[in-house]
Amino acid sequence: MACSLKNGFSLPGETIISSRSKGSSGAFMSFSAVQVPDSRTTDFLGKALNISDQTGNAKASRPLSVNAQASSICVSRSLRWWEKTLKPNMIEIHSAQELVDALLNAGDRLVIVDFYSPGCGGCKALHPKICQLAEANQSAIFLKVNYEEHKAMCHSLHIHVLPYFRFYRGADGRLCSFSCTNATIKKFKDALAKYGTERCSGGGPAKGLEESELLALSSIGKISRKVPMESTMMDRVEDLVMSMTNAQNKIGLQETNEMLVA
Repeated sequence: MACSLKNGFSLPGETIISSRSKGSSGAFMSFSAVQVPDSRTTDFLGKALNISDQTGNAKASRPLSVNAQASSICVSRSLRWWEKTLKPNMIEIHSAQELVDALLNAGDRLVIVDFYSPGCGGCKALHPKICQLAEANQSAIFLKVNYEEHKAMCHSLHIHVLPYFRFYRGADGRLCSFSCTNATIKKFKDALAKYGTERCSGGGPAKGLEESELLALSSIGKISRKVPMESTMMDRVEDLVMSMTNAQNKIGLQETNEMLVA
Protein backbone atom coordinates (compact mmCIF):
# COMPACT_ATOMS: atom_id res chain seq x y z
CA MET A 1 0.00 0.00 0.00
CA ALA A 2 1.44 3.34 -0.98
CA CYS A 3 0.95 6.18 1.50
CA SER A 4 0.52 9.72 0.21
CA LEU A 5 1.83 12.31 2.63
CA LYS A 6 1.05 15.95 1.61
CA ASN A 7 0.90 17.87 4.91
CA GLY A 8 3.34 20.49 6.21
CA PHE A 9 3.97 22.86 9.11
CA SER A 10 6.03 25.97 9.88
CA LEU A 11 7.62 27.52 12.92
CA PRO A 12 8.60 31.16 13.42
CA GLY A 13 12.28 31.71 12.90
CA GLU A 14 12.72 28.11 11.87
CA THR A 15 12.01 26.10 8.79
CA ILE A 16 9.01 25.02 6.82
CA ILE A 17 8.93 21.27 6.63
CA SER A 18 6.91 19.33 4.10
CA SER A 19 6.76 15.68 3.23
CA ARG A 20 5.65 13.65 0.28
CA SER A 21 5.39 10.00 -0.50
CA LYS A 22 7.37 8.21 -3.12
CA GLY A 23 7.27 4.64 -4.39
CA SER A 24 4.68 1.89 -4.27
CA SER A 25 6.32 -0.68 -2.00
CA GLY A 26 6.53 1.55 1.05
CA ALA A 27 6.18 5.07 2.38
CA PHE A 28 9.25 7.23 1.91
CA MET A 29 9.40 10.78 3.36
CA SER A 30 11.45 13.58 1.86
CA PHE A 31 11.89 16.97 3.46
CA SER A 32 12.54 20.42 2.04
CA ALA A 33 13.50 23.41 4.18
CA VAL A 34 12.78 27.06 3.52
CA GLN A 35 14.41 29.60 5.81
CA VAL A 36 12.02 32.17 7.24
CA PRO A 37 13.70 35.50 8.05
CA ASP A 38 13.93 36.48 11.69
CA SER A 39 10.86 38.50 12.65
CA ARG A 40 12.38 40.15 15.71
CA THR A 41 13.54 43.21 13.71
CA THR A 42 11.05 45.24 11.70
CA ASP A 43 10.38 48.80 10.60
CA PHE A 44 7.90 51.02 12.45
CA LEU A 45 7.25 54.61 11.17
CA GLY A 46 10.58 54.52 9.33
CA LYS A 47 12.54 53.51 12.48
CA ALA A 48 14.04 50.22 13.42
CA LEU A 49 12.13 48.45 16.12
CA ASN A 50 13.62 45.54 18.05
CA ILE A 51 11.26 42.83 19.20
CA SER A 52 12.41 40.30 21.71
CA ASP A 53 10.92 36.85 22.19
CA GLN A 54 8.46 36.06 24.96
CA THR A 55 11.18 35.09 27.40
CA GLY A 56 13.23 38.16 26.68
CA ASN A 57 16.11 35.95 25.71
CA ALA A 58 17.70 36.75 22.39
CA LYS A 59 19.13 33.30 22.08
CA ALA A 60 18.46 31.56 18.82
CA SER A 61 15.83 28.90 18.96
CA ARG A 62 16.99 25.36 19.17
CA PRO A 63 17.13 23.55 15.84
CA LEU A 64 14.22 21.26 15.24
CA SER A 65 15.12 17.75 14.25
CA VAL A 66 12.66 15.35 12.70
CA ASN A 67 13.39 11.68 12.36
CA ALA A 68 11.41 9.65 9.85
CA GLN A 69 11.72 5.95 9.31
CA ALA A 70 10.57 4.53 6.02
CA SER A 71 8.36 1.50 6.26
CA SER A 72 8.11 -1.14 3.59
CA ILE A 73 5.26 -3.53 2.90
CA CYS A 74 5.97 -6.97 1.43
CA VAL A 75 3.17 -8.39 -0.70
CA SER A 76 3.30 -12.11 -1.47
CA ARG A 77 2.56 -13.31 -5.01
CA SER A 78 -0.94 -14.68 -5.36
CA LEU A 79 -1.45 -18.16 -6.78
CA ARG A 80 -2.19 -18.41 -10.47
CA TRP A 81 -5.39 -20.19 -11.44
CA TRP A 82 -3.70 -23.47 -12.44
CA GLU A 83 -1.92 -23.56 -9.07
CA LYS A 84 -5.08 -23.22 -6.98
CA THR A 85 -6.98 -26.03 -5.22
CA LEU A 86 -4.50 -28.71 -6.36
CA LYS A 87 -4.85 -32.14 -4.75
CA PRO A 88 -2.05 -34.49 -3.62
CA ASN A 89 -2.59 -36.78 -6.63
CA MET A 90 -2.18 -33.89 -9.09
CA ILE A 91 1.41 -33.53 -10.33
CA GLU A 92 2.86 -30.77 -12.50
CA ILE A 93 5.12 -32.14 -15.26
CA HIS A 94 8.32 -30.17 -15.86
CA SER A 95 9.91 -32.13 -18.73
CA ALA A 96 9.22 -34.79 -21.34
CA GLN A 97 11.47 -37.23 -19.50
CA GLU A 98 9.44 -36.67 -16.34
CA LEU A 99 6.24 -37.50 -18.23
CA VAL A 100 7.76 -40.70 -19.64
CA ASP A 101 9.00 -41.81 -16.22
CA ALA A 102 5.73 -40.96 -14.47
CA LEU A 103 3.74 -43.11 -16.89
CA LEU A 104 6.15 -46.04 -16.64
CA ASN A 105 6.29 -45.89 -12.84
CA ALA A 106 2.53 -45.66 -12.32
CA GLY A 107 2.08 -49.42 -12.36
CA ASP A 108 -1.55 -50.38 -12.91
CA ARG A 109 -2.98 -47.11 -11.58
CA LEU A 110 -5.12 -44.99 -13.86
CA VAL A 111 -3.14 -41.98 -15.14
CA ILE A 112 -4.84 -38.92 -16.64
CA VAL A 113 -2.64 -36.46 -18.52
CA ASP A 114 -4.16 -32.97 -18.53
CA PHE A 115 -2.81 -30.64 -21.24
CA TYR A 116 -3.64 -27.00 -20.51
CA SER A 117 -2.54 -23.44 -21.24
CA PRO A 118 -2.54 -20.45 -18.86
CA GLY A 119 -4.24 -18.34 -21.54
CA CYS A 120 -6.95 -20.91 -22.32
CA GLY A 121 -10.32 -19.74 -20.99
CA GLY A 122 -11.82 -23.22 -21.26
CA CYS A 123 -8.92 -24.68 -19.27
CA LYS A 124 -9.38 -22.09 -16.53
CA ALA A 125 -13.14 -22.69 -16.30
CA LEU A 126 -12.69 -26.48 -16.18
CA HIS A 127 -9.84 -26.49 -13.63
CA PRO A 128 -12.00 -26.42 -10.43
CA LYS A 129 -14.06 -29.40 -11.60
CA ILE A 130 -10.94 -31.39 -12.50
CA CYS A 131 -9.63 -30.73 -8.99
CA GLN A 132 -12.92 -31.99 -7.52
CA LEU A 133 -12.75 -35.16 -9.63
CA ALA A 134 -9.13 -35.70 -8.59
CA GLU A 135 -10.14 -35.44 -4.93
CA ALA A 136 -12.98 -37.92 -5.47
CA ASN A 137 -10.68 -40.39 -7.29
CA GLN A 138 -7.53 -40.42 -5.19
CA SER A 139 -6.33 -43.73 -6.61
CA ALA A 140 -5.90 -42.06 -10.01
CA ILE A 141 -2.89 -39.90 -10.91
CA PHE A 142 -3.42 -36.57 -12.66
CA LEU A 143 -0.39 -35.30 -14.60
CA LYS A 144 -0.65 -31.64 -15.62
CA VAL A 145 1.28 -30.44 -18.69
CA ASN A 146 1.61 -26.71 -19.39
CA TYR A 147 1.38 -26.36 -23.18
CA GLU A 148 3.17 -22.99 -23.21
CA GLU A 149 6.19 -24.42 -21.39
CA HIS A 150 6.35 -27.67 -23.40
CA LYS A 151 5.28 -26.77 -26.92
CA ALA A 152 7.83 -29.00 -28.64
CA MET A 153 6.76 -32.00 -26.58
CA CYS A 154 3.07 -31.31 -27.19
CA HIS A 155 3.65 -31.01 -30.94
CA SER A 156 5.44 -34.38 -30.92
CA LEU A 157 2.45 -35.88 -29.11
CA HIS A 158 0.06 -34.26 -31.63
CA ILE A 159 -1.69 -32.06 -29.07
CA HIS A 160 -3.33 -29.27 -31.09
CA VAL A 161 -6.46 -28.41 -29.06
CA LEU A 162 -6.93 -27.47 -25.41
CA PRO A 163 -7.98 -28.55 -22.88
CA TYR A 164 -6.98 -32.08 -23.86
CA PHE A 165 -6.88 -35.30 -21.84
CA ARG A 166 -5.26 -38.72 -22.23
CA PHE A 167 -6.09 -41.76 -20.10
CA TYR A 168 -3.40 -44.42 -19.49
CA ARG A 169 -3.39 -47.60 -17.45
CA GLY A 170 -0.75 -50.27 -16.92
CA ALA A 171 0.14 -52.63 -19.73
CA ASP A 172 -2.80 -51.37 -21.82
CA GLY A 173 -1.09 -48.04 -22.38
CA ARG A 174 -3.29 -45.28 -23.71
CA LEU A 175 -6.97 -46.07 -23.26
CA CYS A 176 -8.57 -42.97 -24.76
CA SER A 177 -7.93 -39.32 -25.53
CA PHE A 178 -10.28 -36.40 -26.08
CA SER A 179 -10.91 -32.71 -25.57
CA CYS A 180 -13.68 -31.50 -23.30
CA THR A 181 -14.98 -28.34 -21.64
CA ASN A 182 -17.47 -27.55 -18.91
CA ALA A 183 -20.27 -28.18 -21.40
CA THR A 184 -18.95 -31.67 -22.22
CA ILE A 185 -17.62 -32.66 -18.79
CA LYS A 186 -19.81 -35.79 -18.95
CA LYS A 187 -17.33 -37.21 -21.46
CA PHE A 188 -14.61 -36.97 -18.83
CA LYS A 189 -16.78 -38.45 -16.07
CA ASP A 190 -17.81 -41.38 -18.28
CA ALA A 191 -14.19 -42.20 -19.10
CA LEU A 192 -13.27 -41.95 -15.42
CA ALA A 193 -16.08 -44.33 -14.47
CA LYS A 194 -15.16 -46.78 -17.24
CA TYR A 195 -11.41 -46.98 -16.70
CA GLY A 196 -11.11 -46.02 -13.04
CA THR A 197 -12.70 -49.12 -11.52
CA GLU A 198 -10.62 -51.58 -9.53
CA ARG A 199 -9.37 -54.51 -11.54
CA CYS A 200 -6.80 -57.25 -11.48
CA SER A 201 -3.34 -56.39 -12.67
CA GLY A 202 -2.99 -56.18 -16.42
CA GLY A 203 -0.13 -58.67 -16.35
CA GLY A 204 2.91 -56.66 -17.31
CA PRO A 205 4.77 -53.38 -16.85
CA ALA A 206 3.15 -50.07 -17.67
CA LYS A 207 3.39 -49.25 -21.35
CA GLY A 208 3.23 -45.45 -21.26
CA LEU A 209 3.74 -43.52 -24.48
CA GLU A 210 3.68 -45.16 -27.88
CA GLU A 211 7.01 -46.15 -29.41
CA SER A 212 6.53 -43.65 -32.24
CA GLU A 213 6.02 -40.89 -29.68
CA LEU A 214 9.16 -41.91 -27.79
CA LEU A 215 11.15 -41.82 -31.01
CA ALA A 216 9.74 -38.38 -31.87
CA LEU A 217 10.68 -36.99 -28.46
CA SER A 218 14.10 -38.58 -28.69
CA SER A 219 14.72 -37.08 -32.14
CA ILE A 220 14.29 -33.54 -30.80
CA GLY A 221 16.39 -34.21 -27.72
CA LYS A 222 13.56 -34.07 -25.19
CA ILE A 223 14.28 -37.51 -23.69
CA SER A 224 17.31 -39.72 -23.37
CA ARG A 225 17.86 -41.92 -26.39
CA LYS A 226 19.03 -44.84 -24.27
CA VAL A 227 16.04 -45.17 -21.98
CA PRO A 228 13.23 -45.60 -24.52
CA MET A 229 15.35 -47.42 -27.09
CA GLU A 230 16.71 -49.95 -24.57
CA SER A 231 13.30 -50.57 -23.05
CA THR A 232 11.57 -51.12 -26.38
CA MET A 233 14.45 -53.28 -27.62
CA MET A 234 14.33 -55.44 -24.49
CA ASP A 235 10.59 -55.80 -24.89
CA ARG A 236 11.07 -56.92 -28.48
CA VAL A 237 13.76 -59.43 -27.49
CA GLU A 238 11.57 -60.84 -24.72
CA ASP A 239 8.61 -61.11 -27.08
CA LEU A 240 10.80 -62.84 -29.65
CA VAL A 241 12.17 -65.32 -27.10
CA MET A 242 8.67 -66.07 -25.82
CA SER A 243 7.32 -66.64 -29.31
CA MET A 244 10.24 -68.91 -30.20
CA THR A 245 9.79 -70.87 -26.98
CA ASN A 246 6.08 -71.30 -27.64
CA ALA A 247 6.79 -72.44 -31.19
CA GLN A 248 9.34 -74.99 -30.00
CA ASN A 249 6.92 -76.29 -27.40
CA LYS A 250 4.23 -76.73 -30.04
CA ILE A 251 6.64 -78.60 -32.31
CA GLY A 252 7.71 -80.84 -29.43
CA LEU A 253 4.11 -81.65 -28.57
CA GLN A 254 3.31 -82.49 -32.18
CA GLU A 255 6.31 -84.85 -32.43
CA THR A 256 5.35 -86.53 -29.17
CA ASN A 257 1.78 -87.03 -30.34
CA GLU A 258 2.97 -88.50 -33.64
CA MET A 259 5.25 -90.94 -31.83
CA LEU A 260 2.41 -92.04 -29.56
CA VAL A 261 0.08 -92.56 -32.50
CA ALA A 262 2.68 -94.58 -34.36
